[in-house]
Amino acid sequence: MSTLSNTPYSALEVGQTARFEKTVEERDIQLFAAMSGDRNPVHLDADFAASTPFKERIAHGMFSGALISAAVACTLPGPGTIYLGQTMKFTRPVKLGDTLTVRLEILEKLPKNRVRIATRVFNQHDEQVVDGEAEVLAPRREETVELKELPPISFG
Repeated sequence: MSTLSNTPYSALEVGQTARFEKTVEERDIQLFAAMSGDRNPVHLDADFAASTPFKERIAHGMFSGALISAAVACTLPGPGTIYLGQTMKFTRPVKLGDTLTVRLEILEKLPKNRVRIATRVFNQHDEQVVDGEAEVLAPRREETVELKELPPISFG
């Protein structure tokens, strides 16, 4: 098992940054469609997608949102963080095979352990695909947690 540590509110500093990276694979698109119920053919049907302005299948916009959530939960502030809000502007399409990097930056420490965080996502060409901002409730104390193993997933 692997472990993760967080950064409690008292140790967070304006300007502090973190990154989280993931390559978008076919399996991710299929699982996200199954989990979310979003079966828009622009994500799942190559023939349909070819007739769109994108000319090929693209990832769900909220897939990038899920990566932002993972970055906040796993890197900064990390385990124990509670989401209060998120804004996102999708600036470019995300394609299968893209490697996405979520870049977080602490913008402001607010009262009652609340924190504003810039949440930006870039592809492997350093092109911004999402611009956003989150407000979270940061953990009060430093903790290291063990990550649970995920069950195997099979398509039936």
